[in-house]
Amino acid sequence: IPDIMDGLKPVQRRILHTMKEMDDGKFCKVANIVGDTMKLHPHGDASIGSALIVMANKEYFIEKQGNFGNLLTGDPASAPRYIEARLTPLAKEVLFNSELTEYIDSYDGRNKEPVLLPSKLPVSLLYGAEGIAVGMSTRILPHNFNEVIDAQIAFLKNKPFRLFPDFLNGGMLDVGQYEDGIGKVRVRARIDISDEKILTIKELPYGVTTESLIQSIQDAVNKGKLKLSSIDDYTAEKVEIELKAIRGMSAEKLLKLLYAFTQCEVSISVNMLLIRGNHPVQLTVREVLEENTLRLRDLLKSELLLSLEKTKRKWHIRRMEMYFIGEKIYQKLESCDSYEEAIGIIKKSMLQIESVLPFSIELEDIEKLLNIQIKRISRYDQKESQKELDKLKVTISSLNKSLKDVVNYAIDYLEKIKEKFGSSYPRRTILKRFDEIRVQDLAEKQKVVWDRKEGFLGL
Repeated sequence: IPDIMDGLKPVQRRILHTMKEMDDGKFCKVANIVGDTMKLHPHGDASIGSALIVMANKEYFIEKQGNFGNLLTGDPASAPRYIEARLTPLAKEVLFNSELTEYIDSYDGRNKEPVLLPSKLPVSLLYGAEGIAVGMSTRILPHNFNEVIDAQIAFLKNKPFRLFPDFLNGGMLDVGQYEDGIGKVRVRARIDISDEKILTIKELPYGVTTESLIQSIQDAVNKGKLKLSSIDDYTAEKVEIELKAIRGMSAEKLLKLLYAFTQCEVSISVNMLLIRGNHPVQLTVREVLEENTLRLRDLLKSELLLSLEKTKRKWHIRRMEMYFIGEKIYQKLESCDSYEEAIGIIKKSMLQIESVLPFSIELEDIEKLLNIQIKRISRYDQKESQKELDKLKVTISSLNKSLKDVVNYAIDYLEKIKEKFGSSYPRRTILKRFDEIRVQDLAEKQKVVWDRKEGFLGL
């Protein structure tokens, strides 16, 4: 069951953390990633390998190279030793920050693993999830990247928003009973009528493969629910299954029969169960998005505070260096008989500028001054140093300004993420209200006849 805070199951979190640790910009063998993840994961390599392949096929955080299987046909991936993967730029941008990550011992105590990743996006809504645990299960449908970000921005601006699922394999979706993630949806294949007698299936419903769809059509034919003259599968990179109606049946009638009796239409019940504070909780899409957006705001605030601290520290030591070299304090060290005396002289000299420094003068600061090389002192440029200090001042001012209005800073952050990555994730599933198809209207009508031996017969 995924955790609401970062939207990841334990195995997914361990895989992504391992890939970050291994990351050098190049593709890594999946077998190597699986092997390294086993240091953190107390289960077998097969569970890690299959979880990695599922994640890679969702496209957001893992870039793949090689045969990772086919979602359309249901063909399996190649063995982990033949395929490679690496983190996407989006993953590096929104999933990691070691300074904001809490670590615990791994199952054997030899390594450290993250309790949660500092994820800045609602991963559970982007990825979707299917999982079982002891006495509970979850089924969350995936949503569109751009629409999720738009909804987050709307929430931060106190505007209304609605979110509906979006599937990689396209299809058509009726969200009339979605009920904010606690109801169900109906999903249909996209079928084109290319001729009076020919139907072509172009996109599949979520969770259906060409193999299972053709099997369901064949079963319906065997049971006499519908009649076809031929089924031809031309699927390659895109789905293309051609169905020919028998003489006397129109394509429109066949279309209704396909939706009524085969996997061309499926109903999916949604069960949005997530872990929050070590407890399973049933939530709505709105609640998940709002909680994740508030966490984004808190993470960005923590990052700003960290950056402010680092920038102030840098200004602090650069200002001390400027005074140390500019006032030639290093020359006073020639008469020192001990290291302690040298530290005392520098500390006493630095008291002259302590009032303008953001931090008090520590022993560590003085040791940094003592470690400055003669080569650097001889090349020191007072004007360049002042320019650097001025730039740091501007940065400090900018960080303080952002901290005063973290909500607008978060909105700007989300807009930049959408601008940078949004074009890769267009909506693929068409939202459409479906007409109810009554099976009774489509069934072949037969008279009920009486047979003395068998009893009643017919439909």
